[in-house]
Amino acid sequence: MTALLPRLGDTSHIRGPIEAEKSLKELVWFRVGGAAELLFQPADEADLQAFLPLVPADVPITVIGLGSNLLIRDGGLPGVVIRLSVRGFGGVAEEGETRLRVGAGVPDKILAAKALDAGLSGFAFYHGIPGGIGGALHMNAGAHGTDTSERVVEVRGVNRKGEIVTLTREAMGYSYRHSSAPGDVIFTSALLEGIPEDREAIRANMEAVSEHREKSQPVRSRTGGSTFKNPNGLSAWKLIDQAGCRGLRIGDAQVSEMHCNFLINVDAASGHDVELLGETVRARVFKASGVKLEWEIKRLGLFEAGREVEPFLGQV
Repeated sequence: MTALLPRLGDTSHIRGPIEAEKSLKELVWFRVGGAAELLFQPADEADLQAFLPLVPADVPITVIGLGSNLLIRDGGLPGVVIRLSVRGFGGVAEEGETRLRVGAGVPDKILAAKALDAGLSGFAFYHGIPGGIGGALHMNAGAHGTDTSERVVEVRGVNRKGEIVTLTREAMGYSYRHSSAPGDVIFTSALLEGIPEDREAIRANMEAVSEHREKSQPVRSRTGGSTFKNPNGLSAWKLIDQAGCRGLRIGDAQVSEMHCNFLINVDAASGHDVELLGETVRARVFKASGVKLEWEIKRLGLFEAGREVEPFLGQV
């Protein structure tokens, strides 16, 4: 696998670290998974522009941010993994009276705080999402009746040729927990729009979000956040509970007792444990209700040989 590095050619002008066979376990909230064939952490957008044209066209590129909504499989990730750090992509700047230019590496909670400072409402829901803006843009993250798509004016990114690309909200093709933006564009920042409001009212909304999350979600556990998308008109957690899966455990992976739509690593779970548990839940929900839950967590990488997990355990 380390043979990939020489294929990049001369990387002396690249400022961010390039590491072969780098473990990803420490970079994702679940604390599970294998290694990246090659991990690159660009210093900034210009560094990313310089790096991308070096990657051969047949080599896959995977982008990760804070790793809060990712399940990395134990066989690792082939190709190049690009991680956008807070240091390189963590800026937030006001543009006009109602807009913020936000780096893709900014944690959602930091964006909520910066919007409060600017006196802009519409961002309080980010206070309860443990991810980063890059992931939020990609999957249209949302909570409490608000989605990322409602705030987006435009998204800026870099394609594999190293060219800057700007996408309007319409070009992002947003739907529930999904965007259909071009797959070769790595988001680096976004222009977001809020609504002027009294700071105390904004602060109250943020405190309500925080209180709800503390009371209803396993925020201090190793988890990947909300595991399955809510089916139309239904709640995933209720379907999981009704299927008898609350507290269900496989190895060191467990369905949270506090919130059934969260899977947690209680000690030393493997990626296999977590995914097998998730597919067991999907199979039991389908058997009990006929509903096919869809993963909200992004599962990336290769299974270890002989430890593959079939969707719905092969029942559908």
